[in-house]
Amino acid sequence: MNVLEAIRGRRSIRKYQDRQIPREDLEKILEAGSFAPNAGGGQRAILVGVHNRELTSRLGRQNLAKFDRSRLAGSFVSKKQPSTIDDPTIRNGFYGAPTVCVVFGPENFLYSVADAFCCAEYMVLAAYELGISSCVIARAEETFESPLGAHLMEEWGIPRHYKARCFVALGYVEGDYPPEKPRKDGRVKLVEEGR
Repeated sequence: MNVLEAIRGRRSIRKYQDRQIPREDLEKILEAGSFAPNAGGGQRAILVGVHNRELTSRLGRQNLAKFDRSRLAGSFVSKKQPSTIDDPTIRNGFYGAPTVCVVFGPENFLYSVADAFCCAEYMVLAAYELGISSCVIARAEETFESPLGAHLMEEWGIPRHYKARCFVALGYVEGDYPPEKPRKDGRVKLVEEGR
């Protein structure tokens, strides 16, 4: 599989089997994230793989504790893979994924969020190549602004001036893998020389 095949093939999965991914694969996924583009080559992002279903579930519930539905752009994601946008009865922001990676970045660094999401993208592509389903999830900062989050950051040795920026949920898809959605017209533009 080449990179373009992985980009076209992977989907955001929000229904997971109750089956843990191998630790060796998690290590490969985290390694891929560590090679993501980052501002000035500073390698500031810190990646934590949570390979613990109970803790992942607690964090997933915390992820939705302060979910503000008033700030959503759109009201429908998928019938086969519903999101918290589609189904307000979902109580786990990680959709039951058995493993979740947390990407942290410096609080006052201009490119902290961009660096984190680049790490997340490399991780989901590596996961897809390994046959592991994934979903990039936001609301990380809100999730870690809690007693549980503060405790975990201290336990994991995350510097105090760092913030959780995003998550990558990992597991095996429950049911059929979703087909490709058609691309919306008008989203890609090309400006050539002399124009």
